[in-house]
Amino acid sequence: MMSSPEAMSSDTSAEPPPDFGRHNMFAFGRDTVFLSHLPMFMLPHDAQLLLEVTLERDGSSLTEAWSRERADHPDEHLYTVMPELFALATLYATDPPERDSFRARFFRGHLERGGVPIPELSDVNVRITDIVYARKFDKRGRPDDLTYLLVGRNREMFLAHVISEPPDFDQILSVELAGPHPDDEDLEAGIQVAFMGRANTAEARLRTGERTTARGHVTGAHQFLTLEFGQIRELYFEEGELATSRGAFEPTPLETEAGFGD
Repeated sequence: MMSSPEAMSSDTSAEPPPDFGRHNMFAFGRDTVFLSHLPMFMLPHDAQLLLEVTLERDGSSLTEAWSRERADHPDEHLYTVMPELFALATLYATDPPERDSFRARFFRGHLERGGVPIPELSDVNVRITDIVYARKFDKRGRPDDLTYLLVGRNREMFLAHVISEPPDFDQILSVELAGPHPDDEDLEAGIQVAFMGRANTAEARLRTGERTTARGHVTGAHQFLTLEFGQIRELYFEEGELATSRGAFEPTPLETEAGFGD
């Protein structure tokens, strides 16, 4: 039986999911590409998400284009990504996720603050190879100690600050380990890194040039690691958008001081 016009209209005008929108991301890594969703404590951006991805176009890898971009701009550490519109939960909420790829444009610099589109990476199929970390914000509270996630492949390592509740901050750092290096199985399981006795605040966050030691905990195991960080470099820092449940879009003094206020 043919549907009535009213029924057809109802079927095609469903409201989009509450987390549907433009979910911009920070891109980092050279040999392996990682993406970090730029979150806020309100819909549609109320989740922290770290992804390992590959870059393609028309079935061909764009690894060389990404490597060439990084080699041509060795001092650039801030890259951002503008994906197509989608509901964020489709990337991580089910097993397997509803979506394992999306179209995107890459920018040199912050795309919301004067970033420059990269022509070779302007129409990219981003394919997700691993969900490194995913958490929708709730009221579980924040760790007392400054806490990060250790992310990386081979010898290329990063720390991503664990975001919990306002006021908080987003931060990605490039790090080098001076001591023993975790094995691939531990990294794949997930390693949470706590700087014991150090306040979990933007003021007390890790800074470029520090050398320090922390305790790592392998997810799902009664296993703790002593991690010695010999080199630390801040790649991304955002405080204002996570200061309250609604966020603030003006740069904070700490962002300006760190060079992320423009």
